[in-house]
Amino acid sequence: MHPFSYTRASDTREALNAGRRGGRYIAGGTTLVDLMRETVERPETLVDISGLPLREVRATEGGGLRIGALVTMAETAAHPKVRALYPVISESLELSASAQLRNMATLGGNIMQRTRCTYFRDVTAACNKREPGSGCAALKGHNRTHAILGTSDSCVATHPSDVAVAFAALEATVHLLGPDGERRVPFADFLLLPGRTPNREQALRPGELITAVEIPALPRPLRSGYLKVRDRQSYEFALTSAAVALHLRGGIIREAKVAAGGVGTVPWKLPAVERHLIGERPSAALWAAAAEKAADGARTLQHNGFKPELLKRTVERQLRVVGGTK
Repeated sequence: MHPFSYTRASDTREALNAGRRGGRYIAGGTTLVDLMRETVERPETLVDISGLPLREVRATEGGGLRIGALVTMAETAAHPKVRALYPVISESLELSASAQLRNMATLGGNIMQRTRCTYFRDVTAACNKREPGSGCAALKGHNRTHAILGTSDSCVATHPSDVAVAFAALEATVHLLGPDGERRVPFADFLLLPGRTPNREQALRPGELITAVEIPALPRPLRSGYLKVRDRQSYEFALTSAAVALHLRGGIIREAKVAAGGVGTVPWKLPAVERHLIGERPSAALWAAAAEKAADGARTLQHNGFKPELLKRTVERQLRVVGGTK
């Protein structure tokens, strides 16, 4: 551990003032503390925001849902409104981490968590995300779990969050508060592709704080669910995953929201799959044909050549589970 100072913010203004001066926000601490122990991150100041009033889950006027940034993963997953309106969110959270971590980790912290790439967490390895310009050891190293979508010559690390995949599928919005006031960022624009600057991971401005994630109102009835494929069934990150939400009326798919995890440098929306589904009747043939488009644009590495096919099968299976077959 490197020396650091700690302050507990009593209100939002105090937190923003400390954040503007370079302080790092911390709530559950389930990611940042680990990175500090591994000396991957060395913040000079930690700003504890766990006491801020950002723990509300409420329906919006338009019929969507707003989840406060400090609601824990466990609380979000168990909330009656979340379970009833968006089971894909509950399922993605319940398939994440361990029960102990879900009781501590917050929703805002979950979508801010950094990659589990072993080279990123090994300070002796080259990593452009940790040390810009040093190279990417994963490109020629052991890269079985790494990304096949959204990669660059600078970074092939996957984003680890499960609930972020559900948020991407549902086209959520991130609410932010900073020195310049409030703003809203579409989830698709919040997490950044690595490009040549993989060290810049979110579209946050200096000192900004996540206050909530808002799910838009979607047509009802809405069927949704989350499937996670991993090497073991407990406490493991996804090799592939699929978040699916479908609105059917009159036996026809009117709306389709699909995203994948475990395969992209960010949660990966699948618009080609969605377009193939809309206006069609559910069938085994439709699910298979739509899923064939899930890996469009994939770029594999030496050890993860199995991922495109696994992704297609994951998406097909979850379409079948959510949409049913005839």
